Amino acid sequence: MYTTGFFSTTLGRAALASILAMVAMNCVALSSQLRAEPAAFASGTTGVTISGELA
Repeated sequence: MYTTGFFSTTLGRAALASILAMVAMNCVALSSQLRAEPAAFASGTTGVTISGELA
């Protein structure tokens, strides 16, 4: 897929920076999801019933 020589080129360094940025973004998104409160409890009411029409 990639060789070590590829990452010594300008394009390779740009690809590596892009990969690292995507990994960092995924880590931030995952950590915010892990700290998030479930949507049913976010409003403060615990007796919320989620219903919908099936057609």
